[in-house]
Amino acid sequence: MTRQNLVLLASLGSLGLLSMAFGFQYLGGLAPCKMCLWQRWPHAVAIVVGAVAVSPFLLRFAPCIGALAAATTGGIGVFHAGVEQGWWEGPSSCTGTGADDLSAMSGADMLSTDGAPSLIMCDQIVWDFLGLSMAGWNAVVSFGLLAVWLLALRMPVARD
Repeated sequence: MTRQNLVLLASLGSLGLLSMAFGFQYLGGLAPCKMCLWQRWPHAVAIVVGAVAVSPFLLRFAPCIGALAAATTGGIGVFHAGVEQGWWEGPSSCTGTGADDLSAMSGADMLSTDGAPSLIMCDQIVWDFLGLSMAGWNAVVSFGLLAVWLLALRMPVARD
């Protein structure tokens, strides 16, 4: 297995996770909370890194950036899963009462039934599989992708 193949594999893993997140959202009707959205950005970075890592020069740095992205989204996933389980407190804007977001809404917004902003709570598990929420699965798979990125980092860069 070459460094380029491992970078491609890890990037495709992030593409798969991001595709599943959008599938749950748009096909499954599960709107994301604030922390769910935070977890998506590092996957987007990893996808871009994989797409541009075609030259030996870019391929030299791609595993470092990809590993950082995977570690970031995995860490956010662990934090989010802990918030969902009640192990620690999450951001006040999307947990408990959601007071920060509610205070930003006008009375008309709260009473309106037409397109009122919905507040998705970060401390509520809306889907789980085998006892892990989406945030938990994101963490597990992201740390697996981190291992692939680190393996790619150990591989030599092919010379042109």
